[in-house]
Amino acid sequence: MGKAFYDTTIPTPSLYLFLTPLLANLFPPQILKPVMAEALVSVLIEQLASIIHQQVVQQVKLVVNVEKEVANLRDNFRAIAAVLKDAEERQLKEASVKVWLDDLKDVSSEMEDVLDDWNTEILKLQIEKQENEVGNVVDMTKKKVCLCIPAAFFSSSHVSRVINRHDIGTKIKNLNERLATIANRRQAYNFQYTTNVTMHVERQKTTSFVDETFGRVDEKELLVGKLLSEDNLEGNCPIVIPIVGMGGIGKTTLAQLAFKDDRVKAKFTKRIWVCVSEPFDELNIAKDIIGKLDGSVNSISNDLEAFVQSLHKSIEGKKILLVLDDVWNQEYGKWEKLKLPLQNGAVGSKIIVTTRKEEVARMMGAPNHTINLTVLSDENCWLLFAKFTFTNINQDERKPLEPIGREIVKKSKGLPLVAKTLGGVMCYKKTKKEWRDVLSNKIWELDVVEKQVFQPLLLSYYDLTAEIKRCLLYCVIFPKDHIIDKYNLIELWMSQGYICSTGNKGKMDIGESYFDNLVMRSFFQNFKKDTLGNISVCQMHDIVHDFLQILSQRDCFILEAQGVKKIELRIGNKFRHLSITSAPRDPFPVSLNHSENLRTLATFNCKFESLNPEFVLQLKCLRTLNLSNNDMEQLPSEVGGLVRLRYLDLSYNNWEKLPDSLCNLINLETLRLERCFDLEELPEAMGKLTNLRHLHVKKSYLRLPKSIAKLTSLQTLDQVNIHSTDGFFKVSDLRNMDQIQGKLCISWWPDGDAFKSDDAEQAKLVNKKHLVSLKLWFWNSVSDSLKQEETLNALQPNPDLESLKIDSYGGASLCPKWMNTSSSLNNLRCLTFDECGGCEFVPLVVLGKLASLEILRFRYMLKVKKVGFEYSREQVTLFPNLKHLEFIGLLEWEEWEGMAAGLSEDSLAAGIKVMPCLSTLHIEDCYELKTLPDFLRRTPLQNLRIIDSPILSDSLENRGGTEWANISHIPNIQIVQNDWKFLQKDGVRIQQE
Repeated sequence: MGKAFYDTTIPTPSLYLFLTPLLANLFPPQILKPVMAEALVSVLIEQLASIIHQQVVQQVKLVVNVEKEVANLRDNFRAIAAVLKDAEERQLKEASVKVWLDDLKDVSSEMEDVLDDWNTEILKLQIEKQENEVGNVVDMTKKKVCLCIPAAFFSSSHVSRVINRHDIGTKIKNLNERLATIANRRQAYNFQYTTNVTMHVERQKTTSFVDETFGRVDEKELLVGKLLSEDNLEGNCPIVIPIVGMGGIGKTTLAQLAFKDDRVKAKFTKRIWVCVSEPFDELNIAKDIIGKLDGSVNSISNDLEAFVQSLHKSIEGKKILLVLDDVWNQEYGKWEKLKLPLQNGAVGSKIIVTTRKEEVARMMGAPNHTINLTVLSDENCWLLFAKFTFTNINQDERKPLEPIGREIVKKSKGLPLVAKTLGGVMCYKKTKKEWRDVLSNKIWELDVVEKQVFQPLLLSYYDLTAEIKRCLLYCVIFPKDHIIDKYNLIELWMSQGYICSTGNKGKMDIGESYFDNLVMRSFFQNFKKDTLGNISVCQMHDIVHDFLQILSQRDCFILEAQGVKKIELRIGNKFRHLSITSAPRDPFPVSLNHSENLRTLATFNCKFESLNPEFVLQLKCLRTLNLSNNDMEQLPSEVGGLVRLRYLDLSYNNWEKLPDSLCNLINLETLRLERCFDLEELPEAMGKLTNLRHLHVKKSYLRLPKSIAKLTSLQTLDQVNIHSTDGFFKVSDLRNMDQIQGKLCISWWPDGDAFKSDDAEQAKLVNKKHLVSLKLWFWNSVSDSLKQEETLNALQPNPDLESLKIDSYGGASLCPKWMNTSSSLNNLRCLTFDECGGCEFVPLVVLGKLASLEILRFRYMLKVKKVGFEYSREQVTLFPNLKHLEFIGLLEWEEWEGMAAGLSEDSLAAGIKVMPCLSTLHIEDCYELKTLPDFLRRTPLQNLRIIDSPILSDSLENRGGTEWANISHIPNIQIVQNDWKFLQKDGVRIQQE
């Protein structure tokens, strides 16, 4: 499907003209309006209550005699809130009710902007008061570290203040009159009154059911067989294997099953996955393939012919598996431009294409290899549905629900996406009445195109709380196939005011509960997890994306800008969110002369070099600005005037300096500056951004200003670069920043005497109780090895830390003192030592006492000669929960001591156990390692990989002797050495050249 949904008054690119009527017919007109009024009204009632509180408690008289207007507003909103549930249900069939809801939403949105102005004025007054308390304001302006707020903000002119506040008062009064009219109109509809009940959403466990697959065993084996086959009757190279089927039937899932199969992994030199969608852009597809083959495309001139030549060279002689997911293109000329260079791969290369269109398979010339996916059986749909639905229900509770559930499953019509969606709806319903209500819901009677997909999505959507509905609809700002970072998404929700903290639960925790709820209902898919097993990124199914575009077309304008010269948004448009994708270099493709209400501007895969200052000044209501991944070098100072801005993403650009006016953004909550390699410093007055909660600077060379230490409410600070230069942020400046959560990397730069144990001790990392992951990066200066040891010993983290990485460390002693204390690191699950060049011995007994450790990695430790267990008389279990153990790049490692040294048979008899849960052992580039320890035979190892470790590989080649006896019980063994490899699967050895 297309990516752009336009208001009918807007001239649209010809490529998308046919899409609008098609998609508009997917639903009756009455349901195109998203249901967000309930959430917005409830938020406004709370905000209005706070106005009087501010005026009384904080002694701020911002607007004279506002109390009466606010009281009337609250009364009207409360009266309306009592009938919203009935109104939202009736809008499906009554157009006049939908108009009433539209008018209500317009007034509510305008009221939200006025209240934002109110709160911003309060914040300005608070900052001004703090400045006056510090001392003489005139003297402060002479200093380097100052508040860069223009005169219009804190003008001494009484007139300007009165005018601004008078405007707020006038707007409140006018909106009150409009709202009163809407409240009176409700009486004409005879709405049913309901009590407003806030649904509390609990965090859900998602890892046990994510991406479950049922009923595709035969299709998977058919596809894998085609990939492994050397037959090529047509003589084509590479062979194209299309997977054809309707939306939601599981094409991508089937391709993923084969892509991840161990037999397929062993078959191909390279495996590449490319999301294509619409439009079919040969240049971007070629870039994606080259990037995944060679890692970089920056040196190639930006034209198709250059990339085609580079692609031809990159795959020469390589046996590749390429997946082109979601192809719509039927033009052979476009496909041929890619096909010709791909023919330079080695014999046996294959291409999997997923598509909804049989014509695409024929155009690509692969009729004999096409796999046509049919619907799942009712039983397989039931199994998939039950996996989602009955996670937390016992057998006695489940039994009376099954007959109703099987009738509900028939509504899925054999589509796995629909079965999962229905399962996500029903997992929150526990009574037979609730189940029967779903079965008899009038949504099933709607006569719509592709109703077997959209009906359950609509049902699942209406079953969400009002707050989560708003969050879900906002996801439409992302392009199709976009990889969505979970925490970035939550920060975006917060920037729009969609998440409010309640009680002792912070916004991030509530946002995670919303995200997990949407995962449960299958609105997201293709999850990837971090080292701790938590979902970090996801994607959205194309069908879901189409569905959300339909619901949000009144609010969100999505411009696929490739080939578009200019679009002007017409006066009277209601758009509040604008996404621009695939735009070339300047000029900017949209005129925003009539977009004063715009709250989001996001660019994706664009190449803008600059922003016009006049254009920036038009974005008065903007809360979210994403300019990441462009070619920008300079940010206009006018950005500092966007005082409503909550979220600013400047990542992946070429900034050399940011304007001081950035410090004017007093409402800013999130600032992202990831991978800005040319940016060395931030403005000195960053400490004035007291609302800043999330500062992302990872993988950059930034020196943070000293004033950042004032931001004691900061929750995200993912990287701190420590320099010896005075005037910048030191590790000791972390002392009062105890709200930091998530991940933190501390990096010492080799530019002088950066290692100071006193500074490290003052950082008080032990008090950072919300910190989950810590990386300590020492830049491997062996000459400072003693100072590095002292620094590491002074950096005791909080005992609840879950992940720790020590990188480029030059100390001789690998384990700091705090790692060997009983009260330290009780919850540590993942531990990595990377490029620790000063260490010669790995002391496993010390590390083995980390009771929660599940993953242990040693990488590129070039001086290590011995890994072993020091003698111990304790009756202990070493590494009681370790599941994954990894050694990579220990080039001089010769000996791995086992029970023969330190851990004798007597030790075992005394009660010592070693790694009783070990599942995976990975050894790679360990050229001198000769033997494996005999205790491995007593572990439940399931997977052993030995790669490019020639001495050890030779000793195992003949499957004999003591070495083989230590590992013969392992069902999955992979040994790779140079150009040969052999696999053992369930005792059967397979050798491949």
